[in-house]
Amino acid sequence: MSYYFIREARSEDADVLVDFNIKMARETEQKTLDPKVIQKGIMKLFKEPDLGFYTVVEVDGEIAGALMITAEWSDWRNGLFWWIQSVYILPEFRRQGIFASLYKHIRNRARQDPAICGLRLYVEKENKRAQRTYLKVGMQETDYRVYEEEF
Repeated sequence: MSYYFIREARSEDADVLVDFNIKMARETEQKTLDPKVIQKGIMKLFKEPDLGFYTVVEVDGEIAGALMITAEWSDWRNGLFWWIQSVYILPEFRRQGIFASLYKHIRNRARQDPAICGLRLYVEKENKRAQRTYLKVGMQETDYRVYEEEF
């Protein structure tokens, strides 16, 4: 593999992150997202870091993948779960350990913070490849189902 490193995303990465979100939604859920809404959402994250953050991996200076972290308070654990969201790796960089490296980076960062009690993510139920990847890095499927109501 080429040289790569992991870093927290910056506002100048927003266009790439918008593109990744559009591709991810189309690929995994056959959904078309509004780039203007995504752009605003990503920029809000940079302006209000308490909402979460993006982490990117660069390969030879090109952003090859990214994920977003948001937090959820758990009264049962008196701690925060970090939710891994908006995961996207460019197709030409898949199956090379890029996500595993991103996950390891996030896991190590979370373990260094006593306020973080665990990591969670949700995955499209038909996305079997992603599910195998998440199991491979050490995550476990839970007994929970996610329900939502959009406004």
